[in-house]
Amino acid sequence: MPQFTRLSVFISFTLTFFIVQTAFADSKLPQLPLAHTYKQGIDLKDYWLSEKLDGVRAYWDGKQLVSKQGNIYHAPDWFIAGFPLQPLDGELWISRNSFERLMSIVRDDQPGDDWREVRYMAFDLPLQNVTFTDRISKLKSLLAKTDSPYLELVEQSRISNHEVLMKKLDEVVKTGGEGLMLHKGDSYYLTGRSHNLLKVKSYQDAEARVIGHLPGKGKYTGMLGALLVETENNKLFRLGTGFTDQQRREPPPIGSIVTYKYYGKTAKGLPRFASFLRIRSL
Repeated sequence: MPQFTRLSVFISFTLTFFIVQTAFADSKLPQLPLAHTYKQGIDLKDYWLSEKLDGVRAYWDGKQLVSKQGNIYHAPDWFIAGFPLQPLDGELWISRNSFERLMSIVRDDQPGDDWREVRYMAFDLPLQNVTFTDRISKLKSLLAKTDSPYLELVEQSRISNHEVLMKKLDEVVKTGGEGLMLHKGDSYYLTGRSHNLLKVKSYQDAEARVIGHLPGKGKYTGMLGALLVETENNKLFRLGTGFTDQQRREPPPIGSIVTYKYYGKTAKGLPRFASFLRIRSL
């Protein structure tokens, strides 16, 4: 069991100066559309609605599944047999509330029969100069011709207004779902963060890099008290809630990227009521 002391905190800070600071964007990574957070006021009739699956983003390049960080998911040959040569954008997923189980499977370099629990849920077709509405139509036709029990289409539907959207969000969350996604129908497949793609959740989430381990007190003596993390815009704050006892005994390593949830920001631009969610996937 690691003992968290002032010395370990000092070492944690020192080590960060020797960590190669990989950028959040890299030209070698899959160039994917990324979502902003939904805010009331847009014309929802322009958007398609789908469930936000609590899985891991995966890009099918026609030969293999690649994470958004550029790592290969070592899926068994029988899992990807029958997948089209056409690139796909989607999510590896098992079911609601199964994220930890999913990660234990897809992170294994020696894949086994556990992959039979997993599905590749396709939600977009990476085509240039084709609107999302037309891409969904083409994707549906493509998958209808594909013979694979592990490849499925994410259901898309229309939404009329904010009240209906919030009612749908409540239904999904109450049954264990993470949230919803909105995709603008006339938008093209553009890489990077865009308001053409929006996530709808009861809370906001973001990523930060772990730069220090702060020792716990009381019942957490000898374990992690909080993570010191740095956001994408170089703001530092403590992340001290949301951890299991096991995660406090074996915390996310220095240099790793973690996802946290929060409820708005303070006047200084720091996340309000931030809570640890998970270590970022591959």
